[in-house]
Amino acid sequence: MTKDQCDYLPSASWPVLRLRATLLRTLREFFHQHGFLEVETPILSADVVVDRHLEPFLVDFATGAGTRRMWLQTSPEFGMKRLLAAGGVAIYQVTRAFRQAEQGPRHNPEFTIVEWYRRGDGPDEAMRFLAELCEVLLGLAPAERLSYQAAFERHVGVDPHTADVARLEEVARGRGLSPPASMDAEDRDLWLDFLLVEFVEPRLGQDRPVILYDYPASQAALAHVRPGPPAMAERFELYVAGIELANGYHELLDASVLRQRNRTNNATRRAEGKPSLPEASRLLAAMDHGLPACAGVALGFDRVVMLAAGAASLDEVLAFPFDRA
Repeated sequence: MTKDQCDYLPSASWPVLRLRATLLRTLREFFHQHGFLEVETPILSADVVVDRHLEPFLVDFATGAGTRRMWLQTSPEFGMKRLLAAGGVAIYQVTRAFRQAEQGPRHNPEFTIVEWYRRGDGPDEAMRFLAELCEVLLGLAPAERLSYQAAFERHVGVDPHTADVARLEEVARGRGLSPPASMDAEDRDLWLDFLLVEFVEPRLGQDRPVILYDYPASQAALAHVRPGPPAMAERFELYVAGIELANGYHELLDASVLRQRNRTNNATRRAEGKPSLPEASRLLAAMDHGLPACAGVALGFDRVVMLAAGAASLDEVLAFPFDRA
């Protein structure tokens, strides 16, 4: 057969697809045993996360009154938080999410995300729950917790909360690395991300899972910031074998702070030549009404399957990845 004649075939084998289905059943049973309600929220919405780095897919929806601008969701976060504000207690969702400009061995523009929220949880409870789910799905040892600062001091040799751009650049170049030409060499957070990817992430979770926590306040996204000094974003990420599997927040509750972060993110997007994203949203209305104290986590399910199957890329665990969609 020619390549074109083979393109109708799935890229994942049947044993892997059966493993995927088994992991989904295990995951749903885990949440059921812990009292979570499975919910569904729109994949196509007028609201979208305003993030410096995430590029959503735009859909112009024709109506009798004209064109309505909609977005394929980069995660179900907005809809699920609206459910929490409306009385939800412990909810989870298994759904599809979409992100442009993300394609490679560990990325597919359309992917399966598992996201959950529980009222009253703080960072400690949320990290403990995530570690337990990881043990159940992958059969691994209990996760180690490692602060963002300790990880940088161990693998980079600098304190990420105090090192300036000149020091971060000195470390990178001292190890023979130069940043991408497209990177703003004056942006401290981009230097931290560059060093994280090059020197820290590949070493995380090699012996057992690692949960990295307490990120710089400038990288809070939708997480609560704990006052310092130094101020810390109550955010955490799970790593196994150098691969990021999950991202969690002790959730931001103050709508005025989110409005300011949206303005700042859009200003940065415009400076980088990216389009602005809509800052008003029904999530802000829900937060004005009152979002309860909670923690939330998003898990990349395709990556979990990849690790469980011993696969080298997502194409091996997706029936029809982007190039065959």
